[in-house]
Amino acid sequence: MFYSLSLSFISFLLPFLTVSIPPQGTPAASADAPGTIVWSANRPLTWADFKTKPTPADRLAALTSATIDVQAGCVDFKFTSTVRAVFVPTESWVRDSATATPNLLRHEQLHFNITELHARRMRQKIALLKLDCKRLQPTFKNATKAIFAEWQKEEARYDQETNHGLNLDRQKTWEIQVKQRMALLEQYASKPTPAK
Repeated sequence: MFYSLSLSFISFLLPFLTVSIPPQGTPAASADAPGTIVWSANRPLTWADFKTKPTPADRLAALTSATIDVQAGCVDFKFTSTVRAVFVPTESWVRDSATATPNLLRHEQLHFNITELHARRMRQKIALLKLDCKRLQPTFKNATKAIFAEWQKEEARYDQETNHGLNLDRQKTWEIQVKQRMALLEQYASKPTPAK
């Protein structure tokens, strides 16, 4: 029995997103799409990663689409899970990369860092729960939904407090705080994927 749980974050659509659990064995569409980028401290985003174009109605300068992809299940009555923060280039855009500022890219990168922060919190929560395969639900579902809800709220608060990165003092404060919080959860950082 395997569960796949994925939630995308798209900054201006945040209030309309919900947590969805696809049917068993169904991978999360966005997280497993070709070309996605798994968060890594050694791999910052570049404007070349933002592959789609804004619509005429889009008013922001850029948009980051990121997801927390949770794969969990039981094999021989042993619980296993994988949690990844994933950037989705085909759903992310920058209005004009030629004129986009480094500050705007830092703002978008921090959206992805916040996603990894909450992925670390998810890994921590799963580790601390010591989930039992015989009684996996509803504990697993409740724990993951709670982390997703906190992540959504924090992403919205980040955009509001920094005015989408335009308030440089608040942006810097957020960068420092997220970095500190990530350091506290370093033992739950994503592990590099071995080369194939």
